[in-house]
Amino acid sequence: MVAIGRMISFLESPLRRLFGNPRTAGVALLVITVGLAYAMAALLLKAAYAVAPAAGFVVALYLAWVSLAARSLHVESAKVATALRRGDLEGARLALSYIVGRETKDLDEPEIVRGAVETVAENTGDGVIAPLFYLVLGGPALAIAYKAVNTLDSMVGYKNERYLDFGWASARFDDLANFIPARLTGLLMVLAAPICALSGSGAWRIMRRDGRNHSSPNSGFPEAAAAGALGVRLGGSNRYFGRIVEKPTIGDAVAPLSLAAYRGVVRLMYCSEALLVVVWVVVQFIV
Repeated sequence: MVAIGRMISFLESPLRRLFGNPRTAGVALLVITVGLAYAMAALLLKAAYAVAPAAGFVVALYLAWVSLAARSLHVESAKVATALRRGDLEGARLALSYIVGRETKDLDEPEIVRGAVETVAENTGDGVIAPLFYLVLGGPALAIAYKAVNTLDSMVGYKNERYLDFGWASARFDDLANFIPARLTGLLMVLAAPICALSGSGAWRIMRRDGRNHSSPNSGFPEAAAAGALGVRLGGSNRYFGRIVEKPTIGDAVAPLSLAAYRGVVRLMYCSEALLVVVWVVVQFIV
């Protein structure tokens, strides 16, 4: 998704100058970025299939692969776990700083693990299940269009002076695009938890109780399901730009925030992804 990110960076300044009003410029950025991402993917697929069915299949497989983030999420979060296993707190804090927005320099081991678990749980929704959902719904081009929406939100969807208005459309559209996938992710986690030796009943109970204990209208559902499956408490205090922000807690502290919890949430991510694929394959055979 590097190309989409570069396109967003390239378009920001010209659109701000062209429209003047930052909200209008932000809407234009959303429409252009998502429209071009979908059109380019669709044209690439059409051209490949025109050459040969095998070429079209290879391109479709490649676009599907790059739209899913399970492997990259695992690789980046595993750097945190690897540093912790070595007893390297500084290295773990640095690795965590690349995948979370909070300050990490003073975090102890349980808080580092909490950051990694929250990141994997949240991104299981918008980085794994959501693109897979759109892939099933509309093929690789729609999955790439969704990734454009998600990339826009990650780059301009901030509530600061620079992006509050400019990123408003991208942030709201990302909320809309993730509304169903986030809840689907929570449900998949509930069903997948027993398969990967975690608590399905705990996932269901905490998701129902704490799924809305989050500033995002969507992220709380996968985080709560994961917290319940693992028996850990997420949320609480985070530091952003030197300021402590208290967030509602999610889950109960039945088990410690240890590397076992990190390994559990990674298993839960892969099991949830596999379960959705299995359901889709079964539906295809039935239909």
